[in-house]
Amino acid sequence: METKKKPLKLARGLNGEHGQVWEAYLFLTPAFVIAAVFFVAAIVFALYMSFNHVNMISQQFEFTGFKNYIDVFKDNVAMTALKNTALFSVIVVPIQTIIALLIAYALSTRGIKGKKLFRLVYFLPTLTSSAALTLIFMFIFNISGPLNNFLISMGLYQHPINFLQNPAYALKVIMVMNIWSTVPNYMTVYLASLVDLPDSFYEAAEIDGASAWQKLRYITIPYLRPITTYVLLTGIIGTFQMFDQAYIFSNGSGGPDNSTLTIALMVYQYAFGSMNTMGYACTLAIVLTVIIFVVSRLTEKLNGSNGLR
Repeated sequence: METKKKPLKLARGLNGEHGQVWEAYLFLTPAFVIAAVFFVAAIVFALYMSFNHVNMISQQFEFTGFKNYIDVFKDNVAMTALKNTALFSVIVVPIQTIIALLIAYALSTRGIKGKKLFRLVYFLPTLTSSAALTLIFMFIFNISGPLNNFLISMGLYQHPINFLQNPAYALKVIMVMNIWSTVPNYMTVYLASLVDLPDSFYEAAEIDGASAWQKLRYITIPYLRPITTYVLLTGIIGTFQMFDQAYIFSNGSGGPDNSTLTIALMVYQYAFGSMNTMGYACTLAIVLTVIIFVVSRLTEKLNGSNGLR
């Protein structure tokens, strides 16, 4: 009798585990459906439209092959947008990463007074919407704004600088704004990681006579390498996708003289503007996706991270 009951118990156990697996899949079904419709299907449809001349008004699709992709690299405006986007990323990402790391290292040092208050005050810009921050910086850098008044009062300039309408300064203003608004977030990420760094490392370094710079270089930076990879990747993705700041700053035009035009803003112009060229907009989006992927993988390799496999 005992030998007959054992297979029965085993079968019941297997049926119970099998039922739990199906219950798990049942609860995950809404997430799968949403991902399939709004992620997978959207990407496939965008890829399909990139090979067509699309008229959204008449709902007509004319297959053009790789013409849209060839036109991207022949389009001087698209090349300007790509150059602006690349320049924005190359300058903003390293600066915001270095500043965030240095501030986090300073705040993690023992003996610093008022650290909690400084963290709270410095983190406030992250809680402010990007649109509000853009309007604030446009007011600061206005031709009659506080910055110009300060520069003139200090005798540094005789006449105000038109930061917002001068192509030489417009993109740089957005860079400053982006760095100022993103550093607190990455500083918090670094601080959260530094909490787990054993104090014994620093104590051993102090016994050997290491300076603060040497402790940062040989202990903190190597320990934070995986976090730095994360900060660099999110920074690259964010800067290459920069849209709202450029849109508000230039009122959607990418001006002055296309100096604030980015790939993401150009995608919006072609997709939802008066040109009715959704196929070309999808092509730009696909090209941007490939660029972000390649740059992200190169960054992982250069930073010595294995990345996600």
